[in-house]
Amino acid sequence: QVQLVESGGGLVQAGGSLKLSCAASGSGFSINVMGWYRQAPGKQRELVARITSSGRTNYADFVKGRFTISRDNAKNTVYLQMNSLKPEDTAVYYCNIDTTRGSVWGQGTLVTVSS
Repeated sequence: QVQLVESGGGLVQAGGSLKLSCAASGSGFSINVMGWYRQAPGKQRELVARITSSGRTNYADFVKGRFTISRDNAKNTVYLQMNSLKPEDTAVYYCNIDTTRGSVWGQGTLVTVSS
């Protein structure tokens, strides 16, 4: 069974930075795409950024130039560096990984950006 543990959320002022981490544990699987999604209150979950096993990335337009996704394949960990945060970035951020055993979601970590 694959499990994900997220960390790094919290409260930050507008213009500040946070770095999220998501570590996968378990055995008998390989990881393909790793990504971050977010869900704000009353809104649908939306893609923030994804990164392939070869390091190719894609970002939602609303985070381009502010957020950076990266991964450490040796640690089965994906990161999301968030800079220049805005109040509208407030949401629960979820890690998602696509593995040879299916898609797995993290429990979510709350990011709150105050104005």
